Amino acid sequence: MVTLKLTDCPNCGNKNLKKVRKAVTGTRQGKRYSAPAVEFYECPDCGERIYDPTAIRQIEQHSHLSNRHRPAKRIA
Repeated sequence: MVTLKLTDCPNCGNKNLKKVRKAVTGTRQGKRYSAPAVEFYECPDCGERIYDPTAIRQIEQHSHLSNRHRPAKRIA
């Protein structure tokens, strides 16, 4: 398991990066999704979000991006 320990925002350089737990919402292929209680780092100044692999898996599971939802690749 990969654990991130960040203090500085990679986008704006703010030294006050915060670890938060929030719902992540978005749209994928025209469908809205919401992943509840995702833990990630967020910059209070610029809003940059940094997700670790666990958070990304949570988002993928709720956003119809898991392997079972991907169309089969066609080989020509």
